[in-house]
Parts: sequence; structure tokens; C-alpha cells
Amino acid sequence: MGNTDSRSQFAQPALYRILDANLDRTREGLRVVEEWCRFGLNDAQLTQQCKHLRQELALWHTPELRAARNTPDDPGTELTHSQEEKRDSIEHVLQVNFCRIQEALRVLEEYGKVYSTEMAATVKQMRYQVYTLESSLMIYQRHQKLKQASLYLVTSPSDNLFATIEAALQGGLAIVQYRDKETDDQTRLSNAHKLQQLCHEYGALFIVNDRVDLALAVNADGVHLGQQDMPLELARQLLGHQRLIGRSTTNPDELDRAIREGADYVGVGPVYATPTKAGKAAAGIEYVQYAANHCPLPWFAIGGIDIHNVHEVISAGAQRIAVVRAIMQAEQPILATQYFSAQMNQRQILKGNRKAISNQHQTPDLWE
Repeated sequence: MGNTDSRSQFAQPALYRILDANLDRTREGLRVVEEWCRFGLNDAQLTQQCKHLRQELALWHTPELRAARNTPDDPGTELTHSQEEKRDSIEHVLQVNFCRIQEALRVLEEYGKVYSTEMAATVKQMRYQVYTLESSLMIYQRHQKLKQASLYLVTSPSDNLFATIEAALQGGLAIVQYRDKETDDQTRLSNAHKLQQLCHEYGALFIVNDRVDLALAVNADGVHLGQQDMPLELARQLLGHQRLIGRSTTNPDELDRAIREGADYVGVGPVYATPTKAGKAAAGIEYVQYAANHCPLPWFAIGGIDIHNVHEVISAGAQRIAVVRAIMQAEQPILATQYFSAQMNQRQILKGNRKAISNQHQTPDLWE
């Protein structure tokens, strides 16, 4: 196996050490990703993809290459960086390891052209598979978080913006949308960047209202579009399929159109009149009931929802709600978040119990 000859006798040990080190690096990185797919996401397909790539690399990791390893004399073992000592979140762990895998595969591809053209070609295709795996994993994670979220906070301008958001995140908040139509772009960019870091530190999704450019600039998880914002199809072209796109809807026609256009989730409302949507008539509880019966996407009832009317919204069929003032203006945002989360979770438990009882009645007794 190989293209080297006698003229490469001095270069060969170095070549073998490079290939050995990067095969190790790639397989280790894949194992880190695989463990999250297996134990974090419980996804058999993604786990199998990682395992297959590892096993394919193992075929090239021959005893010949392993024998060239010289760890005691490797100057790279002493190199480190402060950024390697801490990871901000699971997402950060995955991102770092995907970068490591992709860099190592590129090294294997280039030096593999000297060692074995077959290996180089195999690794090249593998690199594209890893790009696809990374995209699939990001899409899967975001959609899983979206599906599991029951409470969504839309921000409003506040002197205590970051403290309020962090308190809500500590209370279990799963999604934050940064909405600010008053501040200049420079401040919005700074605020969005800080909020993105804060949300990802707590494992929450971060969405930007209206501004696709701002969402891209701060690596947000997605963007939320109103009816008067850019077409969803164009937003998708700019954002790609990795990021989420939400759409506000106020009636069944808008809801149906958002579904057809490929929105990942929708807002349903305003359920009640709210100063956040000044001059816009309330869609009412009837629209919540319509969404409960017709919307296959994750959807969030929004508009004037507070501790006094949340039960009415839940009773109408809402499994998820979005709030603004009820948390942004709360004296204790962490308690307000915990209250709403508890109400929505209780609703999910009751729904699950009813479904279990229904299935029990519908399933024939095998012992009869």
C-alpha cells in the first residue's frame, strides 16, 4: 500500500506519523459526536452514521502506521490553548469536534495522496459526509428543542435586558426571540451577540425577530418573520436549512400559507389585545382552537397571555405559549417563567394520561 519509494526513506516516518495522528484525531472526534447522538439524542440513525465512519477509518489505521507513533518526542503534546480548557455548552463541544474532524480529514486527504491515492479518494468523500452529518445534527437538535419547548419569550426593550433573560433561562426557558424595533443597528448587533451566547450557555434556542442579516451575523438558531417581512422562501435561501424560520399568523389563511411555504413553527395570535401589536385586533380563542385542530407544526399561542388567562388558552388546546410582558415586566422573571412552564408541563402530563387511558381502552386484552 503506498506510492513512496526509496527516495522517501527519510520522509516516510514523518508521513506515517502524520497519518497516524490524524486518523486518531478523526476517530476520537467522531466518537465524541457519536456519544451525543447515542445518549443525548437517542438517535439510532445518526449514531450509526458516526460508527460507520469510525469503522471505515479503522480499516486504514494499519499496524504499519501505528508503529511509526513517537509520542515522547512529539512537540505537539506540549501545545495547548486556554480555549481548550472550557466548553460553553454541548453545542460548543460538538462544534469544536466537527472542526477537528474536518481539519484532520483534510490532512489525511492531502498526505494520503502520497501514501495511497485510494485512501485520499475515500477520505475526500468522507469529508463531505461529515459536512452533511454536521448539518443533519444541527437541524435535528434545533427541531428537537423546538418540539419540546412549551414556553417562548419575546423580548422588549429593557434596562435590565440581560438580567431578565438570564433569570428566565435559569427558570427553564427554552426559546428566546430578540425583538427590538427601536434601537440602532450597532446596539442591536451587540445585544444579539450577548443574548446568543447567554442562550446557548443555558442550552436554549436564540431567534432574531425580522432581521435575517442579524441572525446570520450572530449565528442565531433562526429568525421569526411577520406577515410584512421578506418572503419565507427567500429567507430560507439566505439562512439555509440548518436554521429555524418562524412565521406570525393571525388567521387560518395565513396559517395554511405558512405551512405550505415551509415554516418550521408559527405564532398564533394575538390571542388577546396587546400593546405589543398596537392597533391589531385580537384573533381570539377561536383561532387557538383552529390551530389545535389543524396545525401539524409546532405552534405558539401569543398575544396578551398572562397568569390570569393562561388557563383559558391551555383549555382551548394550546400546548405552547409565547409571552412578552408577563416575563419581561415581571418583578421576579425566574418565578414567572417557572409558573408558566409548570402550567404547560401539567397540561402535557394530563394529555399524556388521557392518551394512555384512551389507548388502554382501545387495546384488546390479550389474556381474554
